[in-house]
Amino acid sequence: MQINLTFRNMEPSEALREYVEGKLSRVKKYVEEPVDAHLVLRVEKFRHIAEVSVNANGIRINGAEETDDMYSAVDMVMDKVEAQFRKFKDKPRRRKLSDGDRSLAVSMNVLSASDLDEDREPRVIRTEQFLAKPMDLDEAIMQLGLSKNEFLAFTNSRTRRLNVLYRRQDGNYGLIEPLE
Repeated sequence: MQINLTFRNMEPSEALREYVEGKLSRVKKYVEEPVDAHLVLRVEKFRHIAEVSVNANGIRINGAEETDDMYSAVDMVMDKVEAQFRKFKDKPRRRKLSDGDRSLAVSMNVLSASDLDEDREPRVIRTEQFLAKPMDLDEAIMQLGLSKNEFLAFTNSRTRRLNVLYRRQDGNYGLIEPLE
């Protein structure tokens, strides 16, 4: 974690620096490295102001608080930042559907034909994730007919299992379904 701490209109204190670093370490449980944190601690007359900007994995969280005590200002602003990271981390979980309507999330790996040399092992070039919507076979055929894709992964609404519908070279469709 890279921490940039700036003191304005006040004397730098090693105790306050360690206190801020301890509070910032709570953010590590929500994001992976690298974390870049910029803090500005300043005093204006009787107000103690703590401003924080944290960059982690492309996420930027900002916060500012002012009180009559610098330690409480740091506490309050770090609570705000931690709450924002917690909200960001929990966001995908809140969007899940109930078990009856849950779609299967499918991960698709695409290999490039130029990477399939005889002397090299094939490797995953790109990974895509999408929801396999529940639908019946007729609707899946219609969806694939309207799209330019070569295949469609969907959840069969009758069996509640993942199926793959694909275009054949003769113009017909093929269906891949798992054994029960």
